Amino acid sequence: MDFKEHLKTAWEGTLQYVVPVILLTLVQLIVITCSLGILAPVTTAGYTQSLLLALREGREPKIRDLFSEMRLFMPLLAFGILAALVSLLGFLLFILPGFLVVAFLVFATIYMMPLMTDKKMGLFDAIKESWNMAVRKPFSDQVILMVLYLLIISIGGSIPLALVFAQPLATFFMISVYEERLQGEQLRIDK
Repeated sequence: MDFKEHLKTAWEGTLQYVVPVILLTLVQLIVITCSLGILAPVTTAGYTQSLLLALREGREPKIRDLFSEMRLFMPLLAFGILAALVSLLGFLLFILPGFLVVAFLVFATIYMMPLMTDKKMGLFDAIKESWNMAVRKPFSDQVILMVLYLLIISIGGSIPLALVFAQPLATFFMISVYEERLQGEQLRIDK
């Protein structure tokens, strides 16, 4: 997998839609804060689908896209609460298990949102397919994706206001890899 090309695609996508994605990210952060995090999973689904359509079809992201996946509210809320509780338990046991739980969740479910929004999969089917896409060979590609994704988000989150640029960059990056993995799966099925 050519990660340099995926990073280039993510960078170009972010720059091409810089104003809409910054506005989209700011509005999402405000909605998440005002809802005390309750709307975080479902607005992230809308956010992901909006950037997927921007990358795939050249469609400009719109703020209303954040609320376009409200049908996923309950399953994503339940998953988010469960993931937060498992992560919290890991951090309570000691710091290292918490980081391992978070890393595993990111590794296993990084494609869950696009699968639920793009392929209209249910929660369990999306988790299963995300896992299948993650463990597909070469396995190291998934580890590199996870590390780069978390690195972009961590750096963006540690610098004031950088998250409004880092979040779309990381999302475009993940979506670019997702698209390649989908094409690889389609080629495998066609054979």
